[in-house]
Amino acid sequence: MINWSTLSAAEQTAALARPAMADSAKLRATVADIITAVLERGDEAVLDFTRRFDSPELTTLPLSTEKRDELASRVTPQVQDAIQTAFNNVKQFHEAQYPQDIKLTTTPGVVCEQRFTALEAVGLYIPGGSAPLPSTVMMLGVPALVAGCERKVLCTPPNSAQEIAPEIAYAAKLCGIEEIYLCGGAQAIAAMAFGTQTITKVDKIFGPGNSFVTEAKQQVSQRADGAAIDMPAGPSEVLVLADNNADADFVASDLLSQAEHGPDSQAILVTNSEALINAVEAAVATQLAALSRNSIASKAMGNARYILTATVDEAIAVSNQYAPEHLIVQCDNARDLLPKIKHAGSIFLGPWSPESAGDYASGTNHVLPTYGYARNYSSLGLLDFMRRYTIQELSEDGMRNLGPAIMQLADAEGLDAHRNAVGYRMTKLQQND
Repeated sequence: MINWSTLSAAEQTAALARPAMADSAKLRATVADIITAVLERGDEAVLDFTRRFDSPELTTLPLSTEKRDELASRVTPQVQDAIQTAFNNVKQFHEAQYPQDIKLTTTPGVVCEQRFTALEAVGLYIPGGSAPLPSTVMMLGVPALVAGCERKVLCTPPNSAQEIAPEIAYAAKLCGIEEIYLCGGAQAIAAMAFGTQTITKVDKIFGPGNSFVTEAKQQVSQRADGAAIDMPAGPSEVLVLADNNADADFVASDLLSQAEHGPDSQAILVTNSEALINAVEAAVATQLAALSRNSIASKAMGNARYILTATVDEAIAVSNQYAPEHLIVQCDNARDLLPKIKHAGSIFLGPWSPESAGDYASGTNHVLPTYGYARNYSSLGLLDFMRRYTIQELSEDGMRNLGPAIMQLADAEGLDAHRNAVGYRMTKLQQND
């Protein structure tokens, strides 16, 4: 237990330090070499890496729609129903985000517009690893579907049988994703960013991944010939803000639900109740022993923090300083605390709102800024799959009304050609009058 009020400013910062992300020169160099190989050898390089890391017998990258549908048919009716429920809620929430175009007369004769259009081609990265992630397929595929993206390209590592999880195939089918490629890691990111003989390049890449994927996303986004990315990524995290009336079993389960993601995940409890901390620590030990991913969650709980504050307001200040990816508020009148909460990727209010709801099926998007980026990045949403652009149209009267101001500003900046572009038009108007 950490008593917040006894710490110096430096000690408080240290108490909220996140597990170190892999950021070694070796990692950067390895990823750069993979990207270079894909640029130089295309499909051949992607297949070589995929055979080395995922599927030794793989001979082709595309997964046909027929194979997608056959895999999807293996999903049990119960899981199909659950995926469909989640799909419906996520789709409904993202449809409500659809933006309205703007058209405005700023000066008589001067019309300005703002319009939105879908990104043409998006890359959706779905990690492999120890658990299939149909939820991530929906969190990426649904907004791409609602936005109207013409191409939705999904890359995910195959298993040794050259297949993907049936649940991923089912979710992809629901989202209308027909371009699926059997590759993962940095090589998949490079293939989507630059294109290969089989995979046509995309405009923007979305989705979580390990340190190699994260590094690859960063590198391709910094190249003019690469692709944009959704947001910086890091290990996932949760902070539970609780008072003395919080349920210790609920709090413990929320901490552990984040810890089982990976050994570098972080779970933090901040509360004004020492009794709650003691109860939660005991509940964590009991629940942890029964988890199927006990070894992973145990390592992650080594990064856990139990922080005692003097008041709930001080606990909120700690949360704001940390800027968590997930913030769970298990306090009396939780909604009343919202005006004081400044930095969080997604907020879960009250005892009946576990993080699992947002991860799977409530409707909000579970792709969120981590590692403190909640201070300046937003949760993934529909607008991330769109771009906005502006239009302006001046009539003759518009030029008469606004021209003099434009010319004065051009003069002030010493840009003669800018002034002349208006001046010639003003002269023409005067000749016509």
